[in-house]
Amino acid sequence: MPSPGKHHSNLKSKMVFKDRDGLGAYTADPFAHERVIFNNDTSVIIQDMFPKSSVHLLVLPKSERNLLHPFVAFEDPELLADIKVEVERAKKMVANELRRKYGKLSKSEQPRIQARDADEPPDVLPPGRDWMKEIITGIHAVPSMNHLHVHVMSREMYSDHLKRSAHYNSFHTPFLVPLEKFPLAKDDPIRLVGHGPWHTVDLVCWRCKRNFGNKMAKFKVHLAEEHDEWKKE
Repeated sequence: MPSPGKHHSNLKSKMVFKDRDGLGAYTADPFAHERVIFNNDTSVIIQDMFPKSSVHLLVLPKSERNLLHPFVAFEDPELLADIKVEVERAKKMVANELRRKYGKLSKSEQPRIQARDADEPPDVLPPGRDWMKEIITGIHAVPSMNHLHVHVMSREMYSDHLKRSAHYNSFHTPFLVPLEKFPLAKDDPIRLVGHGPWHTVDLVCWRCKRNFGNKMAKFKVHLAEEHDEWKKE
């Protein structure tokens, strides 16, 4: 006879989470998924299955309110406080991964690398590049998935999964609502953001602010060029 804990886990693994409910699988049984990189009593942190930048994580609360729209869910002060803690944790994960991926190429990271690799490294390393400044976080005004999730990602939008203008604009327009905005007042205009035609908004480079209109193919070439320059900063 299986132990109660194992039986409970088996029951969870048999639950079906399809389409827009797909994220529910990670909070229902975190140990069954390789994409899960952190798990505790309040939240799960996963690697996004279709990342829109070079490092893209999702923070998934385990709260009973996790099927509510985020505008409603984050009216709960306890949930909001918990998720802010986990988002900070995820930001540190993203920053560390950015340093791992791009540190050797970054000009502002070199003093730290040289000190670290010295024959007699100092007790305290120079700070190096502030990778935390390269991170954006937030929720979508109209989420594409039913379960509550917060995006924590590098801001450069360099990914093979970035294929449509809506993919870009959903992270670089007011459609992405920062967690710092919550809780929202009942009359906060952010509540109306989701009604905007974000798929038709011009593509504007996050770094140089050049406007590419609706020319996605040309814009992606430009993003790749900006990515090469950005990682060298």
